[in-house]
Amino acid sequence: MKRAVFIIILNWNGWQDTIECVASCQELDYPDFQLLLVDNGSTDGSEARLQERFPELEIIQTGANLGFAGGNNVGIRQALARGADYIWLLNNDTTVGKQALTALVEALEMDEKAGIAVSKIGYFSDPERLWFAGGEWNPSMHLARHRGLNETDSGQYDTAGETDFATGCSLLFKTELIAATGYLQEDYFLYWEDLDWCLRARQQGWKILYAPASRVWHKVSVSVEHNSPVQTYYYFRGGLLFYRRHAGGSLFRFAANHIVYAINQYLHGRRYILHGYRAGLKDFICKRFGKRELPL
Repeated sequence: MKRAVFIIILNWNGWQDTIECVASCQELDYPDFQLLLVDNGSTDGSEARLQERFPELEIIQTGANLGFAGGNNVGIRQALARGADYIWLLNNDTTVGKQALTALVEALEMDEKAGIAVSKIGYFSDPERLWFAGGEWNPSMHLARHRGLNETDSGQYDTAGETDFATGCSLLFKTELIAATGYLQEDYFLYWEDLDWCLRARQQGWKILYAPASRVWHKVSVSVEHNSPVQTYYYFRGGLLFYRRHAGGSLFRFAANHIVYAINQYLHGRRYILHGYRAGLKDFICKRFGKRELPL
């Protein structure tokens, strides 16, 4: 049965990457999909540049930077209103293989209890090096990790099957999942919302499937500089919120491990990491979530 799929690509000040992403999507072999570009209040002229390059595509303007969850939720609501069967959340800093969408749809079609399917994801800069080949969540240690991270892809993760969580970088879901699980939690703003959503889906009885025939390549840490004060702030604050919600017994260990790491980096001259963590901890304690006004 052919399913109507909406692809949501969220852009924030990244029109160059979004153009490459959309161009790769236009080569997909799946017969029935629509692209929804959501611009998250860009200030670099993205909307005009994207409209000029793709005049046939609709661009939804949020009017402000709503974060990963908020921006994608705008697109999800629009897709639901238009009768989508499946929705594919796809990072704008990715390119996709021709069969990427078909493989995800086929995975969900094989199991009525499967609600989410996720791609095998490599590094754009090093296509044979893996970034994600399934997610592993250890319920006793409360640790989440990308399987295969930084390994050379030699086919060791080419077996499809159930996985613990998916990454929002390339995540296809059945729209009926929303009724049971709800939308992405917008108080995270950035980071952790996809893991949170996957765990909530599993609690509602949905399966998450890894589909290695779906190939995607990711320009890792393009939108937010890795280990910048902004990145460390949202990562640490979001992690504290996630652990409080899903693994309260490990909240202190998560916090302590990261603070020790930040202090060590501080002693080696990387003071900005501790600065971001300190601001994140303070706002977590004060229950200040969502978008953080800069400077930190």
